[in-house]
Amino acid sequence: MVINAALVIILVISLITDIHKRKILNVITLPSMLFGIGYHTYINGLEGLSFSLIGLLLGFVILLIPFLLGGIGAGDVKLMAAIGALMGAQFVFYAFLLTAIIGGVISLLIMLKNKTLFPFFKRIYFKIIYKQQLADLNEPRKKHISIPYGVPIVMGTFIVMFWGGI
Repeated sequence: MVINAALVIILVISLITDIHKRKILNVITLPSMLFGIGYHTYINGLEGLSFSLIGLLLGFVILLIPFLLGGIGAGDVKLMAAIGALMGAQFVFYAFLLTAIIGGVISLLIMLKNKTLFPFFKRIYFKIIYKQQLADLNEPRKKHISIPYGVPIVMGTFIVMFWGGI
């Protein structure tokens, strides 16, 4: 009960700051990780410590590659790690799966709205077939569009939390 309430508070604050400032704050994520580790250790001893640390590690590692590729920010990685520390590895894995699906759907909708979906797939097709970049001579360069990835993280986590995941 306490851990669920903490998670809801953390998610709501992170959602608000990510939408308004495009940041997920360390002052939220880092204490959340420590709280999750401390709580589970206090309640279940070494087994709780292991539960929380494995969840934290999985939450961190699962978003590390997208971060290293520049697709998401460090705050998103730390938020997922905090979710893992609070809720454990299985929970954070399901939250990640739903987050990825929701993030993909949001991205597709934005690309449809901005009429960039077809050129995107055309560039991928050209890269795969011809092993080189497509020169967009006839198409003006579009501005890079990104979404605050905390939104899909929060949505995916809430779905797992309230509806039991996949």
